[in-house]
Amino acid sequence: MDGRDVRAVPVDDKMTVPIKKVGVIGSGQMGNGIAHVTALAGFDVVLNDISADRLKSAMATINGNLSRQVVKKIITEDARKQALGKIVPAETIEGLADCDLVIETAVEREETKRKIFHDVCAVLKPEAIVASDTSSISITRLAASTDRPERFIGIHFMNPVPLMELVELIRGIATDDETFDTAKEFVTRLGKQIAVSEDFPAFIVNRILLPMINEAIYTLYEGVGNVEAIDAAMKLGAHHPMGPLELADFIGLDTCLSIMQVLHEGLADSKYRPCPLLVKYVEAGWLGRKTQRGFYDYRGDKPVPTR
Repeated sequence: MDGRDVRAVPVDDKMTVPIKKVGVIGSGQMGNGIAHVTALAGFDVVLNDISADRLKSAMATINGNLSRQVVKKIITEDARKQALGKIVPAETIEGLADCDLVIETAVEREETKRKIFHDVCAVLKPEAIVASDTSSISITRLAASTDRPERFIGIHFMNPVPLMELVELIRGIATDDETFDTAKEFVTRLGKQIAVSEDFPAFIVNRILLPMINEAIYTLYEGVGNVEAIDAAMKLGAHHPMGPLELADFIGLDTCLSIMQVLHEGLADSKYRPCPLLVKYVEAGWLGRKTQRGFYDYRGDKPVPTR
């Protein structure tokens, strides 16, 4: 997931369609990260969520992350203030009406995303571009549920958004060149590197990453090694910055399961079958860091393996 070896896609000096105001649907980890980098790049941002409490929490998270960048001398204090001033919270979909680009970051469930696109397209201006941050679902299929499939594209950010260099761009079968070129210019202005993926299940990064995580869970399930041994093996033996089970907890076990299900159903290959242990953890509500328990228990002073 290191963007240094990925060549940026060449772009024109000007956007084909000017993007000035960007809407972000969902104020969770991905949504607040996208709002953060978009505002820092000078765009006006409308951060939308149906929960006022989540919006308040998201704004606090963004402020905290920007402040850390100030301490590390990545940005100035003035840049932090300007970025925060460019983000406007909105509890209703109508708050996105005058956006030029809207990026959806909802839970990785197709029916949820389709409902969001149905609602947002009803209030957007006709020329607005709609994008999904989906990590695995078909862009062509999502686009077909909107009134503007030619102005729909996948813009998949990596987590955590402020730190990760890469963004995957995925065009659906109907995505036109103007939309694609505009998306490339937008992502480049964020200071990110672009990898263009074809519209296949899970795209590039998760097509490779999630089966590795799933195999690590099978390794645990079959008793080949315990949680600590598996993570230590990949950190010390393959120089991964984070063990696969630790990474699964960071991503969210429900998200991991959703992506594996998309791969399994979309490619009809048994090698993508989600590990039964992953299913069991999700059924238990042990989803990783966000619920304080997954392959590790995070409720104490330091994470403790749960198996």
